[in-house]
Amino acid sequence: MSNLSGLSGLTLLLAGCDFKTRGSTVGSKNFTEQLVLGELLAQYLENASRVPMERRFYLAGSYICHQALLAGRIDMYVEYTGTALAAILKKQSTSDHAKAFNQVRQEYASRWGLEVMPSLGFDNTFAMAMRGQHARKLGIKTLSELAPFAPQIRLGVGYEFLERPDGYKGLVNKYGLRFAETPRVMELGLLYRALQNQQVDLVAGSNTDGLIAALDLAVLEDDAHYFPPYDAVPIVRRECLERYPEIGNALRRLGGQITEQDMRRLNYAVDGEKKDAGAAVKEFLGQKHLSAVQGHLRCG
Repeated sequence: MSNLSGLSGLTLLLAGCDFKTRGSTVGSKNFTEQLVLGELLAQYLENASRVPMERRFYLAGSYICHQALLAGRIDMYVEYTGTALAAILKKQSTSDHAKAFNQVRQEYASRWGLEVMPSLGFDNTFAMAMRGQHARKLGIKTLSELAPFAPQIRLGVGYEFLERPDGYKGLVNKYGLRFAETPRVMELGLLYRALQNQQVDLVAGSNTDGLIAALDLAVLEDDAHYFPPYDAVPIVRRECLERYPEIGNALRRLGGQITEQDMRRLNYAVDGEKKDAGAAVKEFLGQKHLSAVQGHLRCG
């Protein structure tokens, strides 16, 4: 009888802390930087808030991650403001970083009850990249200078870039580009391999891709300012922040702490040096002094 009483007491105690033991869930899209950012959020929040974090990575693109948020399958993931504006909100893009952030924050809150947290600190705009030797041979440094050579250029893109409003159609119209053939669509992780193997001549990569410098790639300047800001912002379900206010506090402290150089280094550690993403993130957080526990586990 006493054993049963003790078990009942333990059950009640655990029930009182259930909201802490359930934890929270971090999602990510299906390319290296998103894996790194998902792991970064998970490790940082485990340390800073002591809330257990579940990982659900490789959720395809923005649409799937957004739907996963709305369905409660994940509690947060990192999105980019330009992507949120164009692909999710279907709004006209802007070159103003603050305006883009404020519009995304306000509309995500009013439409879906989602909180857009402060930018992590870097802008991951699209990078139209060529083999450096090829760009130097043609003597081009900007997208405007690419136009006369486009009929001999083969383009490689990720699945979303072909359809999204801030992607392929607007780009070719803005710069008057007429490529040699229909863009070759492939997984984002295969773009640079295809470029290196000369299967394509130009790819729609990302500004923080670690392989750009490692492979001696030339990023053509967006001199007509076609692409909007793509500031990296954690998007979190409001229910998660209400249950775990320490998560919101921790994410606010993380704001502005990650630079473009940081992301290139992290991305290269995984893509170029073949390090485990979790190990690379752990080392990075230690170097940035972001791994110390700053939160406190509370129950009741």
